[in-house]
Amino acid sequence: MTRTAFLMTIKPGNANEYIRRHRAVWSDLVAVLKLHGVSNYSIYHHAPTGQLFGYAEVVNVEQWEAIARTPECRRWWAYMEDVMVYNSDHTPNAEPLTEVYHLD
Repeated sequence: MTRTAFLMTIKPGNANEYIRRHRAVWSDLVAVLKLHGVSNYSIYHHAPTGQLFGYAEVVNVEQWEAIARTPECRRWWAYMEDVMVYNSDHTPNAEPLTEVYHLD
């Protein structure tokens, strides 16, 4: 099991919409995440900056990265592009974080 964490950003004025959409995450996307070995996945919102902190536990990095190639993930990314900061290739701008401490 590998822990992964990252930062993303909501576009100004879109926090409520981002939260609304995540209250109804598509079941087919959830199935893809689980099929690819993702568990204990959380996203936290820091309202003053619009930043999102994501954390997930994954079986391995290869499976985590493979999710990005699924049609379900691509469809979700297209759905979220209007409310989040994205890269020029239409992927979420997700900055990886380096773990510096872990208590098991």
